[in-house]
Formats: sequence, C-alpha cells, structure tokens
Amino acid sequence: MLDTMTFTKVLGGFCGAFLIFLLGKWVAEEVYAMGGGHGDEHAQGYVIEVADAGGAAEEEEGPDFATLLASADAGKGERVFKKCAACHKVDGEDATGPHLNGVIDRAIGSVAGFNYSGALSAVGDVWSPENLNVFLENPKGAAPGTSMGFAGLRKVEDRAHLVAYLQSVSN
Repeated sequence: MLDTMTFTKVLGGFCGAFLIFLLGKWVAEEVYAMGGGHGDEHAQGYVIEVADAGGAAEEEEGPDFATLLASADAGKGERVFKKCAACHKVDGEDATGPHLNGVIDRAIGSVAGFNYSGALSAVGDVWSPENLNVFLENPKGAAPGTSMGFAGLRKVEDRAHLVAYLQSVSN
C-alpha cells in the first residue's frame, strides 16, 4: 500500500505547500512593509473631536542642543559612534560612507573621490554642529533622497555626545 511512488507524492505535496507558504510570506512582507514609500504627504482618515482637557501643560522640551553640546562627553560619543562605524571611519579612509575625521566645519560633500548622492545640499553648506544635529536626528527627513540608510539618532543627548566626539577627532 505504501510504495515509493506514494511516498514521493506525499513528500512533493509537503515541499510544494512549504514553497507556497514561503512565497506568500515574502509577498506579504513586500506589500505590507513599513518604513517608507509614502513620503511626507498623507491624508488623515478621520479626526476625532475631543473636549479640551483645560490646564493641560504643553510638552516640556529638554535643553537645547547647544547647551547639551557644551557639556557633552566625547567618550560617550565614541560609544555612540559604534552605530556609525559600520559605514564610516575616522582614520582618513572612506568606507561605505565618507571618513568623518575633521568633519566639523568641513564643506558638505567635499571628500575627494567619494561619490555623494547630491541630496545633502538640503542640509546646508558646511557640517556645523547644528547641521549635523539636524541631519543625525533624521537623515532621510533632513536630506530627502540621501543614500544614507541610517534611521537616525532620536536622543538629543546621543547626538550631542557624537558631535563632541567628532570634534575631538582631528585630521
């Protein structure tokens, strides 16, 4: 009753079902992937009106970037730089991204021999600490079309420490 042909058909059925499952998973990930493609413009489906809570305090913002940068720790910034080290170096050699030693007050897109995406001109003319802060918070938002795939550093303290570290790295 259980011969080689029956066993082969059953095994083929399981392999085919598994293949269809994997292809379906891949298609679902492509269709429902989060994180891009929608741009900054999107329509809100509906708005729910609520009564004003009255007396609700506005969100308290932390200290500004300049204040944090004045007391930032380059040692902590070196630890934050490990997130950047996959693509950037501070020894004068380019990797996936351009080298970052001497980046503070360097003209944007000025590393010789590195092919920039051209979108960085939206950030400014030079990599000032303030321009780096804006860019590091959200690279895709600060320079739409940039080829940098990093999502950004959300904490202003991390950005201040990183900029302090980059200031300490000399040419």
